[in-house]
Amino acid sequence: MKISIIGCGNMGLTYARSFTQYHKSNKNDLILVAKNEEHAKKLAELNIGAVTIGIDEKSLHCDVLILAIKPQDLNTITPILNGKIKHDALVISILAGIKIERLKNSLQHEYIVRAMPNMPAQYGMGITVYTASDKVNIHHISTVENLLSTTGRTFMIEDENLMDGVTAVSGSGPAYFYYFVQAMIETAKNMGFEESLAELLVLQTMHGSYHVINNSDLDLGMLIKKVASKGGTTEAALEVLKKNNFADIFSSAILRAEARSKELSGN
Repeated sequence: MKISIIGCGNMGLTYARSFTQYHKSNKNDLILVAKNEEHAKKLAELNIGAVTIGIDEKSLHCDVLILAIKPQDLNTITPILNGKIKHDALVISILAGIKIERLKNSLQHEYIVRAMPNMPAQYGMGITVYTASDKVNIHHISTVENLLSTTGRTFMIEDENLMDGVTAVSGSGPAYFYYFVQAMIETAKNMGFEESLAELLVLQTMHGSYHVINNSDLDLGMLIKKVASKGGTTEAALEVLKKNNFADIFSSAILRAEARSKELSGN
């Protein structure tokens, strides 16, 4: 399978590494499109695929074309791609906020998949939600699953309007988690713990709690009650969170991310 990746930043390179690691494409059939000579040199040093400077005939003659550029850079490449993509190629776009209809019109191409991965994909632990244009068939979907599952879990949705929510929940979600972890670590340090111990306490607690959620038959409300004994320390902490409307604040933050995604996509 010949795959071209336009936009070899964090996610583009994540795909390149995953596809070669799991033998979805060999190095000669994986084209990494560099921005300039300096970028091309760095990509060549990675030795994970063939490198070309700019979009050329070789990079366009592919079975799968992955667009992993910044959304604001789309207009700079569409004149080059418009009507020149191989007619039966599948285009997978991970451009946040860019709708399928816009891609179809800009590229003059029918087979489009819009996907939203997240940062843990870099370690094979991501979640990618995607939706597809009407012309995308079961063979295309099989290809999408085969490729994107190398970076973690995948899930297809039919309603493209939900992609704004996906962006807010799972796309941006890791940053919320890091923010919360950072706050806990800083608090532990302020209590007098050395940074290394503060990090160990918080990170192992997070890691262990995830495994409890993943393996327990109890819902989250019951798990909270299991830890929060009446009149105890956990209950005292939770009362502070409730008093300050933590759940409402957190919900508002996620909804604001969804609204921003809609603004960017013109929804």
